[in-house]
Amino acid sequence: MNQLALLQNALVVGAILFSLGLVGILTRRNLIVMFLSAELMLQGISVSLVAWSRYHGDFGGHVLVIFVLTVAACEAAVALVFVLQAFARTGRLDSAAWQSLRESNLPRRVDHELPAIDTVPPTFPRLTPAGVLPAADENDLLQREHV
Repeated sequence: MNQLALLQNALVVGAILFSLGLVGILTRRNLIVMFLSAELMLQGISVSLVAWSRYHGDFGGHVLVIFVLTVAACEAAVALVFVLQAFARTGRLDSAAWQSLRESNLPRRVDHELPAIDTVPPTFPRLTPAGVLPAADENDLLQREHV
């Protein structure tokens, strides 16, 4: 019974990790956050593989996890190059920056905005301003706004 409880707990942890990674991939547009979410999904799968391997008394899952970690390390290096290239070309980390990395003979894909909903957005209470605005730092003014 102890082995079964350990398996269930490990599968729940693996499913939670995978689900959090999936939510991160689907809801974020920042390339680094999307990359980290994909890594989180791989780790959730690895936890599940190790749990099943231990439950069945076989080391096949452990060996497969070692290969998954090796591929994830290689993927991290390649993805970092793509992220740096996209940032160098566009100056931002939005996933739309990948558009500039396409081949020249392929058409550009455009993200379409979601249709507006006819409901009025809720108004939240606001605090009244207090105090004096601090003086602007000259170094902050030299920074790009879109980074």
